[in-house]
Amino acid sequence: MKATQSPLFGSVDEVTERLAGVGYLASTAVATTVYLADRLGKPLLVEGPAGVGKTELAKAVAAATGSGLVRLQCYEGIDEARALYEWNHAKQLLRITAGQGNEDWDATRDDVFSEEFLLPRPLLTAIRRDEPTVLLIDEMDKADVEVEGLLLEVLSDYQVSIPEMGTVTATRKPFALLTSNSTRELSEALKRRCLFLHLDFPDADLERRIVLSRVPELPGALVDALVRTVRVLRAMELRKVPSVAETIDWGRTLLALGMDTLDDDAVRTTLGVVLKHQSDQVKANAELRLN
Repeated sequence: MKATQSPLFGSVDEVTERLAGVGYLASTAVATTVYLADRLGKPLLVEGPAGVGKTELAKAVAAATGSGLVRLQCYEGIDEARALYEWNHAKQLLRITAGQGNEDWDATRDDVFSEEFLLPRPLLTAIRRDEPTVLLIDEMDKADVEVEGLLLEVLSDYQVSIPEMGTVTATRKPFALLTSNSTRELSEALKRRCLFLHLDFPDADLERRIVLSRVPELPGALVDALVRTVRVLRAMELRKVPSVAETIDWGRTLLALGMDTLDDDAVRTTLGVVLKHQSDQVKANAELRLN
């Protein structure tokens, strides 16, 4: 049975409005791509530097549509058992031991390779859900190339083959979103199955609105100074430039400390909120002059 596609959004404007309603301010390009991925039933591959809101986009889509979020966090060495499913070997062994002498092997085998002993992992979990689901495959570029081959079947036909039980096919397609920090090039076969969106750090106006939406108590002048300073930091050759989330955290830090200006003293006191490497802090303290 072919998986059905039930759109989550009715228009690009609706994407923008509903994402904003859960605190994610999307550009027209982002909203349009999300709408098309939803309408066409295609996975969405989102690339860009760390900290620009790729993972948050998947979370926002789930929150805005009331969908369940199923997340596969990729890492070096992740394999099929961690991505798709595995068998509960300890429970199977207990079942085999309990059945010894009481039944033939064929009956025991059919029992231990049944639903009771199956441990679904994120991909199989998302495939089997009947409710609206957002499948987040996070940091795809950290996984081995072999895992991409595994995803081809899942993202092409939304089905998973379990040799002992048969093929499990989705009755309702999840909204699939893959993220990549571009630490390695993903295969062309995987990219062909996806729509593509590149996310970069927002421009000053959008980042200002993002900070104000998350920390509305901050004075506008302080937000302006905060965003300007973060943009200067991102232009430096740092090991890790500040993310949007860290800009928000910096704003919350200044508010918690009762600071109403971002001068040199305020920066030196709170720089650890946005720069997490000592060498970056030394470089920033040497180059930033705010007074």
